Amino acid sequence: MKSLRDFLELIKFEHTIFALPFAYLGMFIAADGLPTWHQFIWITIAMAAARTVAMAFNRIADRHFDALNPRTYNRPLVSGKITLRTAWFGTILAAIILILAAAQLGRLPLILLPGALIVLFGYSYTKRFTWMTHFLLGFTDGLAPMGAWVAVRGSLFQSTDLPAWLLLVIVTFWIGGFDLIYACQDVEFDRRDGLQSIPARFGVDLALKLSILAHLISVGLLAWLGLFLSFGAPYWIGLIIAVGLFIWEHRLVKPGDLTHINLAFFNINSYISITLFIAVLGALFIG
Repeated sequence: MKSLRDFLELIKFEHTIFALPFAYLGMFIAADGLPTWHQFIWITIAMAAARTVAMAFNRIADRHFDALNPRTYNRPLVSGKITLRTAWFGTILAAIILILAAAQLGRLPLILLPGALIVLFGYSYTKRFTWMTHFLLGFTDGLAPMGAWVAVRGSLFQSTDLPAWLLLVIVTFWIGGFDLIYACQDVEFDRRDGLQSIPARFGVDLALKLSILAHLISVGLLAWLGLFLSFGAPYWIGLIIAVGLFIWEHRLVKPGDLTHINLAFFNINSYISITLFIAVLGALFIG
């Protein structure tokens, strides 16, 4: 039980609750209302397993860098609170559960799973060779609503599947923009140890401006999604609230003041995901 608790701390499992709305957006929109219980349960399991795979492997791959970074040197895998063997066991077990979930959700999810696994494992190495790592992280998260869509609809390349692609791009820029902010606190470390990021390559000021641009793109695509699906007032009210949260977040973080990064990254990101999920539910069930 102690190993389990330490592993859950390693992957910040509590944040899974705030990542679930990504998948649920795709699931409820694809179902045009309520999915089946079978779909709901297995999509939830798949999302939790996929996030566990990505987070646990990221901690394994980055453990040597984490040991050198003052911000991350006390992570469980670095401090010895959890062993490398336990971390690998949890990662492999989560991957097996993800494969099982994909098999339960249909033929197409299972066919597409190898590509998803490559992205889930491969993201952890992107910071070693490209400063576009922020948007590759966003793309990885964007696979959640797309995967849920595929699980419900069983298709991805029909004209009616446009919302799945919009959600992929929305989440890519949404999370990429947040990660640009989060990466600002590691500028000196990244430069010293040869890791790639936009703040380290081009400076914090430009990174924060690009973050605003990324979130403007997300908002614009969210508006397109609402128009394409003919969503009613609840969705647009939720979108306005989300815009307000984006503005709040960007006012919290400035080039000369990064003290509120955790509030901006974790808390506000969670508020936005939950707000948009509730807005979609309102549009689907109220009008």
